[in-house]
Amino acid sequence: MLWRELTHSLYHLCKKSHVEQIINLSEVNILQGDKTILKQVNLSVQEAEFVYLIGKTGSGKSSLLKTLYGELPIAQGTGMIAGYDLKALKPKEIPFLRRKLGIVFQDFQLLMDRTVIQNLYFVLKATGWNNKAEIHKRAMSVLQLVGIEQKADQMPHTLSGGEQQRVSIARALLNDPKIILADEPTGNLDEETSEEIMHLLVALSKEENTAVLMATHDLQMVKKFPARTLRVENEEVCS
Repeated sequence: MLWRELTHSLYHLCKKSHVEQIINLSEVNILQGDKTILKQVNLSVQEAEFVYLIGKTGSGKSSLLKTLYGELPIAQGTGMIAGYDLKALKPKEIPFLRRKLGIVFQDFQLLMDRTVIQNLYFVLKATGWNNKAEIHKRAMSVLQLVGIEQKADQMPHTLSGGEQQRVSIARALLNDPKIILADEPTGNLDEETSEEIMHLLVALSKEENTAVLMATHDLQMVKKFPARTLRVENEEVCS
């Protein structure tokens, strides 16, 4: 009995020591043109971790996320995300980086001229999937994961805001990302729907082992769903 307990403890200790670091920024400066947006940013996020970025509109939260998915360059310092060196990132590598990330926007950014499942087909084909049966299977599996598979053949404009955001999250999950970068994902939703989306994101972090870095100014949601919180203000990111 004692040996079994010891073995069990060692297994979990070993497992814990091998937690993967998904994001690691060190002394990073972020510029837009000649303007400094953020300076001396130090940030680390591990697998399955849920982290908030809070701060006022215009504080630099979105700019930090844009840097992480390769839209803004690092002006100074070093940065790694999902195995990619952001300082050395070449334009041709950006699509490959984004396949390892899930990106969720405030305004959903769905294609309104095609059905829900066709939105997902489009992303899968654009990221290298070419087997029709596998494309359909993967699309349906992520719709089921977010609880909206019954809406697969509907047009996005017929869905509620919460349903559209679920589709957006399903789209972000298509390529089994290591981390979801969520930029104000509840910003256009009412309180009840926002809570539904938060329950979903927290569950994905715990059950799918997917890290979540969420930018928000909704402090009510932060209080209801507590997690490690970083504040963005005065061009800095503070714990």
